[in-house]
Amino acid sequence: DRQTLVAVLQFLRRSNLRESEEILRREARLLGDDLGGNVATVATSSPGVAAVAAVPPGKGEARGDGGVSPSSRQEPREAASPCAARSLGSSPLWDSKIVGGAVVVEDQPDVSAVLSAYNQQGDPTLYEEYYSGLKHFIECSLDCHRAELSQLFYPLFVHMYLELVYNQHESEAKSFFERFHGDQECYYQDDLRVLSSLTKKEHMKGNETMLDFRTSKFVLRISRDSYQLLKRHLQEKQNNQIWNIVQEHLYIDIFDGMPRSKQQIDAMVGSLAGEAKREANKAKVFFGLLKEPEFDVPLDDEDEEGENEEGKPKKKKPKKDNVGSKSKKQDPNAPPQNRIPLPELKDSDKLDKVMNMKEAARRVRLGPECLPSICFYTFLNAYQGLTAVDITDDSSMIVGGFADSTVRVWSVTPKKLRSVKTAADLSLIDKESDDVLERIMDEKTASELKILYGHSGPVYGTSFSPDRNYLLSCSEDGTVRLWSLQTFTCLVGYKGHNYPVWDTQFSPYGYYFVSGGHDRVARLWATDHYQPLRIFAGHLADVTCTRFHPNSNYIATGSADRTIRLWDVLNGNCVRIFTGHKGPIHSLAFSPNGRFLATGATDGRVLLWDIGHGLMVGELKGHTDTIYALRFSRDGEILASGSMDNTVRLWDAVKAFEDLETDDFTTATGHINLPENSQDLLLGTYMTKSTPVVHLHFTRRNLLLAAGAYSSQ
Repeated sequence: DRQTLVAVLQFLRRSNLRESEEILRREARLLGDDLGGNVATVATSSPGVAAVAAVPPGKGEARGDGGVSPSSRQEPREAASPCAARSLGSSPLWDSKIVGGAVVVEDQPDVSAVLSAYNQQGDPTLYEEYYSGLKHFIECSLDCHRAELSQLFYPLFVHMYLELVYNQHESEAKSFFERFHGDQECYYQDDLRVLSSLTKKEHMKGNETMLDFRTSKFVLRISRDSYQLLKRHLQEKQNNQIWNIVQEHLYIDIFDGMPRSKQQIDAMVGSLAGEAKREANKAKVFFGLLKEPEFDVPLDDEDEEGENEEGKPKKKKPKKDNVGSKSKKQDPNAPPQNRIPLPELKDSDKLDKVMNMKEAARRVRLGPECLPSICFYTFLNAYQGLTAVDITDDSSMIVGGFADSTVRVWSVTPKKLRSVKTAADLSLIDKESDDVLERIMDEKTASELKILYGHSGPVYGTSFSPDRNYLLSCSEDGTVRLWSLQTFTCLVGYKGHNYPVWDTQFSPYGYYFVSGGHDRVARLWATDHYQPLRIFAGHLADVTCTRFHPNSNYIATGSADRTIRLWDVLNGNCVRIFTGHKGPIHSLAFSPNGRFLATGATDGRVLLWDIGHGLMVGELKGHTDTIYALRFSRDGEILASGSMDNTVRLWDAVKAFEDLETDDFTTATGHINLPENSQDLLLGTYMTKSTPVVHLHFTRRNLLLAAGAYSSQ
């Protein structure tokens, strides 16, 4: 489109690439003057920090339904440009990136340009008066408006404090901070601690939190009545300082209808940049499962059909299985079968699927009356520091990533781990014999444990491929390594992240994998490409965990900015932003039917999300520490959560997801009604002696495996 073109031309001109600029201009039939005339339009069309435009084309952010474009210094109106108009006072410098063939204009804020917006300032001695005046007004307003307007306290407090510091009124800033920081919600304590260390203008230059706050508009969702009340108050009081901050730094998403209650607001707020705009969760998501390929299952003598109460043995996906899917019909919510290219099934995959169905036929149906047995693998004497665990889909191998930079693979079955013979020995083998696959393995190498050396820093994530031929590991050294489980050697080191990589995961169909790290982006890779296929940029802090959707068309990422994002693998767009956690996210799990997502964080809460409607539908409270592991049972009836509080808890997923209120009104306004008490969903709590739970896995027959390292303190 024209705007992207002009942005690229500007970039070329700035980089003194005149020749390329001329060629591009001739190709696009753009005259010289066009570039100058359009500078203003382009420099004002950044959708916040999302590098991949999160706004559907043609929809302005300042919408008729009342979303206020905070930079327009007048009444809410339709913005002319496809993205929100942005005041030129803080126009960012542009940096273009090519992602998946499309040019993405990224908001790389130039520090001085960003901070200069704090120049227009009022009388520093009046800041406390302004703030306490607004505080008094909000606290005296009607109950129904008070909860909504109280959301203003935190962003206004931060911006007013930063404005004082930037303009070098250090003593006023200190007194302002001391007087009002105690009034902020408890879940902003960590951010306030960072803020309290910024006491001089120089401190602000290199501080990431500061820049995030300045460049991404803080989103507040407020009903029209509450907004009108606030506006009237600020205009009557001539309180321009606060009104300027509201216009400049906040994005107020106005909805028509009843104001939300304190509980409803508390459930949704707490992330680094406020709530998600409602617009961000409107895109259509194909959350259904792909149709399984058809092939015949040879029934063994002992596999009578009567064994399974469901009837026939089920067809199964490599990762997840949904017992309800008896029909061969295409799921209406599923993506087209060829929406993204998936690898062909090899003969060994088909064989594995057959095994899988036989196992599924003997699967235990779980429920409140029939809880799974739990087998706990404790890593003893793990003085190397266990940092990551994964278990193969058929539960035959377990891998540990350690802080001493090693990756250790164990066989959990009596079958030992063996490497393939050397090339010289392989040439002597009869290739035609039936047991050729057995003959190529070298018995002399058989052992229960294999140690893989290669990383130069702690290993933070591990993932087995669905076919058990490969293993991924990611590390503090900034690389993701692919290991062969035939030779137990490293095949590739993928370099793309410049900082520690916190998590990596294979797609349920193999071939693709995702990684996320300290550089705030997630990357999609294919095993045969040494560069990433997609870069998912938009989080405001480290990407701490990653998960593929069961249909492999989407990837969920959890971040230290306290949000979860869902990305479309096809085009790299962010299609969902979920806010509500009060601490960094450390675990994600999709339900086997693909409709729901469960997330766990340092706040000890498990939140449940309806992907299709983009809504929070449940909150499970009980853990007292960070939740590092979440897993649904194979048929999706039970959700298991494992935490640093040394417990595994089992939750009734069927009950949690039944009778959901997802009518149009709820979807439109985000009025969610969570049950007060999640204790009736808790089916059991299982303590370990002193072992934090870092991984959970349901076997194909629904036995729950858990893993962690014993800690003596």
